[in-house]
Amino acid sequence: MTTFPSVTGSRLIRALKKFGFKIIRVKGSHNFLQHQDGRCTVVPLHRGESIGRGLLAQILRDCDITKDELQKKF
Repeated sequence: MTTFPSVTGSRLIRALKKFGFKIIRVKGSHNFLQHQDGRCTVVPLHRGESIGRGLLAQILRDCDITKDELQKKF
């Protein structure tokens, strides 16, 4: 994932919404997203910070999305 650009939380949430995920609740700065088929994940929304590589990889695994699919939605 070294060639993948840095992603902010709000940008990642917009991309996940294009895949059909919806925000089901917000607790503090963490947004809980769920897909109609049951997949779910948590995306932190910290102003001015990008999501780290490890967390982004975990979110993509939770959502069953590849980095190439995600890059097409940006």
